[in-house]
Amino acid sequence: MSRWRELAGIWLLSGAPLLAQTPADRSRPPELGPPPSFDLPEISHLSLSNGLPVLLLEKHEVPIIQVDLTLLAGSVSEPAERPGVAAMTATMLDEGAAGRSALGLADEVDVLGADLSTGAGEHTTSVSLHVPVARLEPALALMADVALRPDFPGAELDRQRVDRLTEILQWRDEPAAIAGLEFDRTLYGSAHPYGVPNVGTAASLAAMTVEDLRAFHEEHYRPGSATLVIVGDVTAEAVLPLLERAFGAWQGPAGGAPEEAPVEQVAERRILLIDKPGAEQSEIRIGRIGAARLTDDYFPLVVMNTILGGSFTSRLNQNLREDKGYSYGAFSGFAFRPWRGPFLAAAAVQTEVTAEALTEFMRELRGILERVPEDELERARNYVALGFPSTFQTVAGTAGALGELALYDLPDDYFDRYIERTLAVTAEEVERVAAEYLDPDRVAIVVVGDLERIEAPVRALDLGTVETMSVEDVLGPAPRIPTGSGRN
Repeated sequence: MSRWRELAGIWLLSGAPLLAQTPADRSRPPELGPPPSFDLPEISHLSLSNGLPVLLLEKHEVPIIQVDLTLLAGSVSEPAERPGVAAMTATMLDEGAAGRSALGLADEVDVLGADLSTGAGEHTTSVSLHVPVARLEPALALMADVALRPDFPGAELDRQRVDRLTEILQWRDEPAAIAGLEFDRTLYGSAHPYGVPNVGTAASLAAMTVEDLRAFHEEHYRPGSATLVIVGDVTAEAVLPLLERAFGAWQGPAGGAPEEAPVEQVAERRILLIDKPGAEQSEIRIGRIGAARLTDDYFPLVVMNTILGGSFTSRLNQNLREDKGYSYGAFSGFAFRPWRGPFLAAAAVQTEVTAEALTEFMRELRGILERVPEDELERARNYVALGFPSTFQTVAGTAGALGELALYDLPDDYFDRYIERTLAVTAEEVERVAAEYLDPDRVAIVVVGDLERIEAPVRALDLGTVETMSVEDVLGPAPRIPTGSGRN
């Protein structure tokens, strides 16, 4: 007899009134409880002797530490002729540093029971360390070597070059990648950092040298352009001397932050159809230029988008997935960045209903411009508010949030007031931001699918100018994958 049956038998024999209980009313969803209260522990603002700012938040429940070094060194800082150099520099940090090989670094990280990762985005580069508190001192020394003293070995650059060129080659068979690349380029153009893939292009990768990486590192990896975030089981008195030994000798003023690159809003509705013969699904991307992270409309936009496409029960997903069955999922979102990121609505739909799906997308984009019912607004506000504290369940999540405070110079009580400000969003504000930021008549529509099956039905919708493209028009010629090595 299983343990469950054994326990059930004991329960029944005990005379418990199982059958006498009144079943719950399932005709309506249960009432939500009060919104959660949220009070972030005090953030300590410290600095090292070289001026490197340190944000410390103590969490003593578990003996682990998260250390994030964030630098203002992303793709927006790259030379125009070297796209991808920021991402490659970040990737190469742990491929050899302070005389250690890539394998040697990996072995040391494993021995410490740590995780060490590096990466670059549009505006920042990060070096992140997750380590037991007992191993913090040697782990910090290793982290500093990786961030400040990379060797950039030529053989490892060749290997990474091949990996990235292979990735670019694989995009040709990935409709989602094709759609995303063309969507970004359509909105921003190929001269804007947001319109170029972070990994770079086949041409820039083929030409990239160790000297390019060293130059980018020397110019942008400076304490004046960096912040250290520490979250975990440690005090200021204990951690500051360790940080000073690891990072205190690092020198260099802040580099100049690039000015926001100009971009024009989508002027009219236009459709780009990219041919992927034989595709069983069509990848749809619809959008326009959105808002920067520091917009005063941030909270109304978050709530509005939650209603439109930011949750499983959003209008887009309920329509295209639950009601029509066109897709496994449809969503929308604003990419909030230091500069104005895109607004995107997207789904992968069955090929034969591509035109019908576009009709439903446009229906929902128009529908969100109307006044939102109060019960739907309340559900959206509660969804955002109830989910917000989960960001801070881990030391890594908390450190990421503190990094956002530093990047955008937000006040320490910003997250304490997040739920309050979310719940204060009104129907009038949602209607206003929808009208201001979403214009269904001025959007770019990118569809990757089987042109023979989708072109005529899409043209028949008469949504706007229709252009057709091939995969080669989007990605260019297939990159040549080098077989040798030794470039330096």
